Amino acid sequence: MSVTKPNGGINPLNDLIPDEIYKLLESRGFLNEKSVRDHQIRKKFELLKNENKNVIEAIGIIQKDYPYLQTDTIRKIIYHIG
Repeated sequence: MSVTKPNGGINPLNDLIPDEIYKLLESRGFLNEKSVRDHQIRKKFELLKNENKNVIEAIGIIQKDYPYLQTDTIRKIIYHIG
């Protein structure tokens, strides 16, 4: 499973760490791809909510980007359940 990286493979955690540190951590295998993906999903959900999308619309848009995830899984990621 690969993480979809915005901006052509640039640091998807740029709101948390600089590009140089991300590249170093990634090259050494210190990043958990699932955790990076989940962070991206939560960030996208917040952006969609700020665009006045309701929860159902936002989850639908996210599900198009991650078709292998079920709606309940996306909800768990968004609300940090489990």
